[in-house]
Amino acid sequence: MFYDEAKVYVKAGGGGDGCVAFRREKYVPFGGPAGGDGGKGGDVLLCVDPHLNTLYRFSRKRHFKAARGEHGRGKNQHGAYGADLRVSVPPGTVVYDAGSGESLGDLTEAGQELVVARGGRGGKGNARFVTSTNQAPRIAEHGEPGQERWLRLELKLLADVGVVGVPNAGKSTLLAAVTAAHPKIAPYPFTTLQPNLGVVVLDDQTEFVLADIPGLIEGASEGKGLGHEFLRHIERTRVLIHLLDGLSADPLADFAAINGELAAFGHSLAQKPQLVALNKMDMPDVRARWPEVQAALEAQGHLAMAISALTREGTRELLYRAAQMLAELPEEVVAEEELPVFRPGEDEELFTIEREEDGWRVRGVRVERLAAMTVWNLDEAVRRFQRTLERMGLAAALEEAGVQPGDTVRIGERELVWEE
Repeated sequence: MFYDEAKVYVKAGGGGDGCVAFRREKYVPFGGPAGGDGGKGGDVLLCVDPHLNTLYRFSRKRHFKAARGEHGRGKNQHGAYGADLRVSVPPGTVVYDAGSGESLGDLTEAGQELVVARGGRGGKGNARFVTSTNQAPRIAEHGEPGQERWLRLELKLLADVGVVGVPNAGKSTLLAAVTAAHPKIAPYPFTTLQPNLGVVVLDDQTEFVLADIPGLIEGASEGKGLGHEFLRHIERTRVLIHLLDGLSADPLADFAAINGELAAFGHSLAQKPQLVALNKMDMPDVRARWPEVQAALEAQGHLAMAISALTREGTRELLYRAAQMLAELPEEVVAEEELPVFRPGEDEELFTIEREEDGWRVRGVRVERLAAMTVWNLDEAVRRFQRTLERMGLAAALEEAGVQPGDTVRIGERELVWEE
């Protein structure tokens, strides 16, 4: 089974809690607050491992959680940071947010990393809240919760040349003949049910990666046959070898149909350079029809060659021509803005208020984080929370929305009772 799609859950580590503590040392009167901060939670990162070639590992494990930060301690001791969690993925992995569908990054280079969930910051200890008017604060913060999300991973094979064509055209036979790959080969359509990769080595200076894409049929771009599953793998290839079945009733019609599917799928597949090869020249009937097929293809402006993947006739010339086409293409340059970056969420200051059957629901990045980090059994921390709501304009917004004393107001996982 070829695993080229996966859905995984990632959760970054929460920050450690801040500490409320005071110095109590001999000969040090009024030592003051000495509670340390909590440590930051670990991030979750996806990193490219060139030794992987499928997403199979995610069929067995789908949940990944980074370590949380340690809590602060007395004597101004800050908690240690939580360890980052690095999850290995194969080259060619495209990362999407499963909920919004947003593309988060495209991982193609060995060692490349993408942060997909940020660890929460550590809560402040009471030593951080000292002011000129409050020399002994009894206030601290819980650590910020780490980010969590579902991701959709999609693998697009990284190959220089892709072999396309109708089922049973001989693509797997060609791959087996010119590389060390061992794809399944049989005399019936849809033998290949997954893409296969092989490395072509022509001489000391000429080598490239060749991919056998499972047989396409008319309607593949709409989900018919196997093509819809694997058309995206052609996106990574730079040159296409379009293999025609010499024993087909109409190879030219097959050629037109497959090109139509490439154009319908989009993603510039139809604009990729193509090298057309008529296969099965070991058969007398195919050899007899070759001049007619060659003339028709060249009349359309295509470079046409004749091969027999079974006997390897013409395969070396075909591969050298493909290598020449690769060398003539300009170098691909990845735009700076296309490099994978972490994208923060919406404006943190924004909030919404919704009426529920038995109360009110407040949503917003900053206000939910504030509620999660407040230590509710510390009076000073509760008063700080109330002052912050007033500065944000949330208290006034709730009153304007119609909240009444005694109503339940939910912020994140916290349930509060509104009072004047």
